[in-house]
Amino acid sequence: MEKKIITISREFGSGGRTIGRMVAQRLGIPFYDKELVDQIAVESGFAPKFVEENGEHSPGSSLFSYAFAPQGVPGVMNGLSTADFLWNIQCSVILQLADKGPCVIVGRNADYILKDREDAFHVFVFADIPFRADRIVRLYGESEKSPEARLQEKDKRRRVNYHHYTGRNWGQAQNYDLCLDTGVLGIEQCTDIIVNAVNSFKK
Repeated sequence: MEKKIITISREFGSGGRTIGRMVAQRLGIPFYDKELVDQIAVESGFAPKFVEENGEHSPGSSLFSYAFAPQGVPGVMNGLSTADFLWNIQCSVILQLADKGPCVIVGRNADYILKDREDAFHVFVFADIPFRADRIVRLYGESEKSPEARLQEKDKRRRVNYHHYTGRNWGQAQNYDLCLDTGVLGIEQCTDIIVNAVNSFKK
């Protein structure tokens, strides 16, 4: 079956977002990253900053993050915690975007949410610590924390969130159709591999 929906899961700093954008451009299909965050924010009533910080992170990991939620939003909605309410909205939005047609979706546990769609192609992008540490410093600059600490913290939060809502292990090869090491292959070649793989299903 033709693969129309491409999900890109990625380790922080591995280049997954860049690859996703390039794949979408090459295939001429919509790319959902920040746009996905904005749509979830509209549907949930949460501020985009709140959605961005909490949509892939461990539930309730930081009370400070709730300062970005709009005034008057209660901690429990329809019997759900704030984190679970956000998860349900996230699932709904991703399913709606997939139903609209071909696209590339980055992060947000989209691989799991769309796991039952035969037209979905799931990719995991990773790289070793030195490659990713160098990349985040070049892209985002230095911070008080070391690059290695920033990588470990971000990935841990994604890993906990993924396991909490899916019951699966984040980054485990069996959960994806393709796993790519950008440190070995490079951003451009990883993009080529995904595009070629997706196009091969059209033959």
